[in-house]
Amino acid sequence: MSDLDYVLPLRWADDGGRLGELTAYLRQIAPLARVVVVDGSPPEVFARHAEAWRDVVDVHVPPGPGPKFLNGKVDGIVTGLRLARAEHVVIADDDVRYDAHALARVAALLDEADLVRPQNHFRPMPWHARWDTARTLLNRAFGADHPGTFGVRRSTFQAMGGYDGDVLFENLELIRTVRAHGGRELRPPDLFVARLPPGVDRFRAQRVWQAYDDLAQPVRMAVFLAVLPAIGLALARGRPGAVAAGAVLVVLLAEAGRRRGGGRRVYPFTSVLLAPGWVLERAVCSWLALAARLTGRGIPYWGRRIHVAGHSLRHLRRRAAARSQMGAVSPAAGSRPGPLRGRGESAAPCASRHRTVSPTNDRTGTAPRSSGQDRSAGRPG
Repeated sequence: MSDLDYVLPLRWADDGGRLGELTAYLRQIAPLARVVVVDGSPPEVFARHAEAWRDVVDVHVPPGPGPKFLNGKVDGIVTGLRLARAEHVVIADDDVRYDAHALARVAALLDEADLVRPQNHFRPMPWHARWDTARTLLNRAFGADHPGTFGVRRSTFQAMGGYDGDVLFENLELIRTVRAHGGRELRPPDLFVARLPPGVDRFRAQRVWQAYDDLAQPVRMAVFLAVLPAIGLALARGRPGAVAAGAVLVVLLAEAGRRRGGGRRVYPFTSVLLAPGWVLERAVCSWLALAARLTGRGIPYWGRRIHVAGHSLRHLRRRAAARSQMGAVSPAAGSRPGPLRGRGESAAPCASRHRTVSPTNDRTGTAPRSSGQDRSAGRPG
């Protein structure tokens, strides 16, 4: 699997006991793909990562200098794709855990498509992961879930000039941007990739955040906003059976999502039973998200506030057409024209197999220093 790069955008305020586990995972990935870690962590955390990954990853750098997107994860992705060498690239959050089979399948599907969308499942499965899995099942019932990982063709990403990172729902923005540029997406329902569940505190913080994402999908948002009024109206008219029927319908939809693509082997039945509760939670959080949007508060993200959930496919098609008329310049040449220009710039890949660039040097523009040795011979590149 030599023609595959693995891009990991990362930003940890502290390691929180996670560094050892992630390092062990990267050691498993390293023989299968060229690993590029774009690390936006504070300098002291970055230095610990550099030491731990000295003989593990091929490239370890901070996000490129220059103006930053509000959603800093996209800075990491754009920098990582600039440093990638392979045509087939896997982008994965720090909690995504591929096995060799899933990685090979994504790489193979990229022969046919510009974007591959796997399906995540939590492993292990604490109570809050079971609860959140209900969301995944309902998404699968109507198509596919939005995972924390994608396979993408580097040439496609370069040709479209990256994508807008000033949005909260950045993975939907990537999907729509590929479509807007005429790219082909594959979303096989049986391509499962494990994902570590968040901690309980982060899970709680994500409730309104994830509901805010639905502002990028107006029909979906309208459905959830209608749930509480519909329940209230049914109860006011003395029709609790209608509420019960709605709950049964949600359970049936969740089970349909669970059965798609053999999902029963990774998604627990308890998540099907929790689906009505999740819908009720999302109905409440949707009103809170709408209030945050209407009052201009937006959603806090790493010390910034993001107000736009995502752009419509129509908007992105207009942007793509305008960019085409302007005469796009290849991002590989060091420029990103059009609406996305001037963000996430990065130096070209160096010749050595392992490269760590300190955050301080990269941001001040001085020559980068390699803090590691070349990778061992025989490693697939």
